[in-house]
Amino acid sequence: MSEGRKGVLAIAAAAAIWGLSGLYFKALAMVPPLEMLSHRTLWSVAFLGLVLAFQRRGGELVALLGQPRTIGLLAVSATLIAVNWLLFIHSVQVGHALEASLGYYVFPLCAVALGYLVLGERFTGVQRLAIALAALAVVVLAVGLGAAPWIALTLAATFSLYGVIKARVRQGPVLTVLVETLILAPMAAVWLAGMHLGGWHDIGGRTGGVFGRELGSSLLLACAGLMTGLPLMLFSYAARRIPYATLGLVQYLNPTLQFAVAVAVFGEAFTLWHGVAFPLIWAGLGLYSWEALRRA
Repeated sequence: MSEGRKGVLAIAAAAAIWGLSGLYFKALAMVPPLEMLSHRTLWSVAFLGLVLAFQRRGGELVALLGQPRTIGLLAVSATLIAVNWLLFIHSVQVGHALEASLGYYVFPLCAVALGYLVLGERFTGVQRLAIALAALAVVVLAVGLGAAPWIALTLAATFSLYGVIKARVRQGPVLTVLVETLILAPMAAVWLAGMHLGGWHDIGGRTGGVFGRELGSSLLLACAGLMTGLPLMLFSYAARRIPYATLGLVQYLNPTLQFAVAVAVFGEAFTLWHGVAFPLIWAGLGLYSWEALRRA
């Protein structure tokens, strides 16, 4: 098998894990979102730490921890990805997985807009049209459903800003996500201690402390690190073997699977307004992807 084909299979597997992750969080719906986020953080530290130890890259971690500017950037990116993870978990638990999928569809176009605003990049005519179609889709949903799709917009914005910051860090995703989760780990540990020992309640008033009560849910929680780290490793593997345009195209499998799970498995309502908005998004992404392939 060629290296390029291996790369495509790797990014397809990563996108599939991300796209089907809603099933995982739905299976753990009894775990309050902040508690779920805390477990995801701590188990990610454990898994990614083992990976780095196995790869004998501890020296890279030590060197990175000695770079204050980079650590500062990663502290900001850690905050953004924590908000993104928390909101996605919440959206699945409260029946808004369809809106979450919209956020990850919109993300590439949001990233283009941020490139213009933050990095001074120029729009092409096709990119302007793609962004206009996405904006029209958001307006359609806001008018039709009586409220702006804030979950989708926040997911797209936080992930786009996260990408802008990570673009300024030269280290790879496994190492940087380990540092991000290390930054979040003390808060996660305090929260879990409070939920288990202090009788704390989640923001929504739910009681927690699920880990250790029942074997199945405890094992699922322990898999949170694998679910976070494995697709990042697959993404990193693919990024070294296939063109960036191909990488971006295959990643659309992620929101497509989220969309399918939300409608076909969770039974979330797909209204007439969704039927207008989503094709607009897909048309915008089609134009954006065509432009990216043409330029590549």
